Amino acid sequence: QVQLVESGGGSVQAGGSLRLSCAASGYTYSSYYMGWFRQAPGKEREGVAAIDSDGKRSYADSVEGRFTISQDNTKNTLVLQMNSLKPEDTAMYYCGADTVDWWLLPKYKYWGQGTQVTVSS
Repeated sequence: QVQLVESGGGSVQAGGSLRLSCAASGYTYSSYYMGWFRQAPGKEREGVAAIDSDGKRSYADSVEGRFTISQDNTKNTLVLQMNSLKPEDTAMYYCGADTVDWWLLPKYKYWGQGTQVTVSS
């Protein structure tokens, strides 16, 4: 059974940084795609960053140059380093996983429970 557990959210002032982690268990596929998504109140879930099992990355235009997605395969952990945070980055952040190349589309099969990020001005 695949489980994804996010952590690392919190409150920060604009310009600050946060590091989100997603611990994955029960996921043994050799070829996979994982991504970070966010959803603000009243808005649809949107893709933030994604990575495949070969290390290829994709970012939303709104976070390009500020966020970095990476993975620690030895620890089965997906990481999102967020720098230069803006109030508009405030949202619940989720990680997703699948064997289908959804990339930044929020159609992944497996999801975590989310971690809240709040950026104040």
